[in-house]
Amino acid sequence: MYGATLEQAKPWIAEFADRLESIVSGLESRFPGGCHIFLADLYDPTDGVGDIAKAGLPAWPDGMKVLGAYNEVIKGCAYKHASVHLVDLHDVFLGHGLHCRQPWAMHYDSKDPHYWYYTNLGDPNERGYDAIRRLFLIEMAKVSKGLK
Repeated sequence: MYGATLEQAKPWIAEFADRLESIVSGLESRFPGGCHIFLADLYDPTDGVGDIAKAGLPAWPDGMKVLGAYNEVIKGCAYKHASVHLVDLHDVFLGHGLHCRQPWAMHYDSKDPHYWYYTNLGDPNERGYDAIRRLFLIEMAKVSKGLK
């Protein structure tokens, strides 16, 4: 799908939404006493800029729109199902991608101006994986405090 326009990606996004709904509904049906599903949205290695070509990849003019559409599906699923808890990777990862060392950048994080991605840009590095682990654990702790 890399390089697709938003129009070209819409059928894939719709199928993803259907599959995600099927997975979540299936899990809920298998746990009639209730369950907690922790679902993360997608991070953006361009720090909200959309300049993926800076990493040596082909430009993707609609990349931000496609990413946003997928994240809307994920967030919509979380809002629709009380059992689903959204882990916000997208917003927390902003400022730790391609522009992490630019103090003038919109999402610059002066407390942690470090790069959280592996060299292939699609995967986190050790620091990024640590952030993901921490974000999931924080959300799980919030949810468990509400349990009896």
